[in-house]
Amino acid sequence: MAAIIIRRMLSGDIPQAHEIGKQCFTTPWQISSFEYELENRDAILRVAVLHVEIVGYICVRSILDVTHVMDLAVTPRLKRMGIGSLLLRNALQELRRTRPDINMITLEVRESNIAAVKLYEKHGFREIGRRRGYYKKPLEDALIMELDMNTDNSSIIFH
Repeated sequence: MAAIIIRRMLSGDIPQAHEIGKQCFTTPWQISSFEYELENRDAILRVAVLHVEIVGYICVRSILDVTHVMDLAVTPRLKRMGIGSLLLRNALQELRRTRPDINMITLEVRESNIAAVKLYEKHGFREIGRRRGYYKKPLEDALIMELDMNTDNSSIIFH
């Protein structure tokens, strides 16, 4: 496979990112959600580019000293090829550079999304709880995961 480039999301990337979200999620982000986050100075949005095609995206947003992984998606035909890891690592490295005060990174993930759970675990996240009935279409619990930026686990992301 050709090299994947990770770069900042631009407004012109939103239609392709939205299409990826529709392929990956039963309740994908609306275009207005991408637009809102692009304007939010506390958000980091990145895209993965293969040739000229957007093949994945991530959005993380900070509130005080905690950051939340808002959304991460990779086009289905390229899943399990390391693109999610590249996106996660890039966004969190940018976070570490611009917000050294961040202590915790959190996220929710569908309980049945084993590949995503393994991705996050590989990068040092651990399950800390669940939100019952969090997801709709189909109704499903969310696992709550976190990465403590003050532990050795965080070195998995940043080195």
